[in-house]
Amino acid sequence: STCACVEYYGKALESLIKQVKIMSIHGKMKHKRNKIFTEFRKLPGGILVCTDVMARGIDIPEVHWVLQYDPPSSASAFVHRCGRTARIGNVGSALVFLLPMEESYINFLSINQKCPMQEMKPQTNVLDLLPKLKSMALADRVMFEKGMKAFVSYVQAYAKHECNLIFRIKDLDFASLARGFALLKMPKMPELRGKSFPDFTPVTVNTDSISFKDKNREKQRQKKLEEQK
Repeated sequence: STCACVEYYGKALESLIKQVKIMSIHGKMKHKRNKIFTEFRKLPGGILVCTDVMARGIDIPEVHWVLQYDPPSSASAFVHRCGRTARIGNVGSALVFLLPMEESYINFLSINQKCPMQEMKPQTNVLDLLPKLKSMALADRVMFEKGMKAFVSYVQAYAKHECNLIFRIKDLDFASLARGFALLKMPKMPELRGKSFPDFTPVTVNTDSISFKDKNREKQRQKKLEEQK
C-alpha cells in the first residue's frame, strides 16, 4: 500500500529468497521506474514488489501470480491489480490476504465489482522468517529504519482506507502487526499514543547502537549524534 512497505519488503525478499531476481518499484522512484519496468519485462522469471503504480496501464507477459499483501483502497484497483495476470488468453491467479475481521471485503467486491472469490486455505509447514528479519535489522540500521518507516506508513494507509467500515484502525492488532514487520521496538506515532502492548516484546538492545553497514552513512550518523550531545 505504501512506498515504504515496498522498500522494506523488497529488501527483505532479496535476502530471504535466493536465486530469484527481486525488483522493487513505486511512485517516488520517478526516473528509475521505466528502467526497472523494462528490465523486469525482459526477465525469464522474478518477483516485482510494487505499489498501485503498477496496477493499470502496463503489460507484463506471463505473470503467473498477483499477490495482494494489502487490500487496495478502492474496489476498482483490486480488479486492475488482478488484471496484470491472465493476459491475452493466458491463465493466472490472484490472491489477496485478509484478516478474519476484514472478510466482509469479499462480499463488498462481489457486489461492487462482480468479482467472485474463493477461499484458499493457509499453507501448512510455513517457515518462520521473522527471527531472520530481526537479525537483519540488528545487523544493519538500513533494515531497522526501513522496517520502522514501513510499519508507520502501513498504519497511516490503513487509517485512510476507502472502506473504513471494514478496515477499522481501532480493530487493528498493533502488537501482532509489529511482530509481522519484525520490529525491534514500537515506533512513536500518534496512533499508538497512550496504548500499551503486553503482547509485544521489544529487544533489550539499545537501538541507537545499531550501526549502518555503509561506513560513510555510519560516520555521518556518529557525527550527528556527537553534535546532539
